[in-house]
Amino acid sequence: MKYRNVGNSGLKVSEIALGSWLTYGTAAEQKAADACIEKAFESGINFFDTANAYNRGEGEKAMGAALKPYTRSSYVLSTKVFFPMGDGPNDRGLSRKHIFEQCDASLKRLGVDYIDLYFCHRYDTQTPLEETLRALDDLTAQGKILYSAVSEWTGAQITEAAGIAERLNLRPLISNQPIYNMFERYIEREVLPVSANKGLGQVVFSPLAQGILTGKYKPGAALPADSRAANNSVNSIITSYLNDQVLQVVQELEQVAHRLDISLAQLALAWVLRQTGVSTALIGATKPEQIEENVKAVDIQLESETLEQIDEILKQVAHFSPKR
Repeated sequence: MKYRNVGNSGLKVSEIALGSWLTYGTAAEQKAADACIEKAFESGINFFDTANAYNRGEGEKAMGAALKPYTRSSYVLSTKVFFPMGDGPNDRGLSRKHIFEQCDASLKRLGVDYIDLYFCHRYDTQTPLEETLRALDDLTAQGKILYSAVSEWTGAQITEAAGIAERLNLRPLISNQPIYNMFERYIEREVLPVSANKGLGQVVFSPLAQGILTGKYKPGAALPADSRAANNSVNSIITSYLNDQVLQVVQELEQVAHRLDISLAQLALAWVLRQTGVSTALIGATKPEQIEENVKAVDIQLESETLEQIDEILKQVAHFSPKR
């Protein structure tokens, strides 16, 4: 395993990290979560990501239970706040009240004394940004979180937050968590350069496009019975990718991987990690074998010729914008 700093901070995380969106506490049983986290530790993964909104806290509970046997200092743990956790008017967003209450609730569900990296899951247009940043700074002063971060914020929002933090002498944000894969590249235009300038590293999610970039889905073929796409409880996003044009491009990418004697998933992860602004790529796994395969991507260096070939293939779906 290889490790990178998260932005300009001293926090080091494995280039491949394990997330729990749509898996632990939902589609996967606790036994599977335990097995995957055990394999992750064996593979050198030290970063584990979840969120309070993942199945209304069940994702945090499953992650916390699976991590309980391991020494707290041996791993980096992140969770998030923003989405509704109740029906009340203050049970959502990034107000000081909601952030403080949900941080305490997350700590209890995870069974830990502190959260390493605390993400604002989305930008809150109804709360003054200064209020949000002061709340995060106070949680850091209290030792409940070590670093603060954001998820899916625009370049302008990141710039504004960095300016407020500097003006008020608050601890800076160290990370943004956006979607990033071969089909969704919006962060390359603005978010990556702005983040580099402001000292934020990217913790990217869905690097395999919900499993599309594993090659398991074929044009015109039936969905594999045990796949995410075939599970109606978690397939609302992946179905956006399931069209013949995208799947045909996947077939061409798989040929590139075959020529390099690597799997398509390894190619896709190596492609994401080519970006120096990316601190880590979050994978989701329900089987230890998936982790064992994916971590090998950290040793793959893609030559410029291969990257150019990939770009040519991806031009066929340059207009593609999945719903999420």
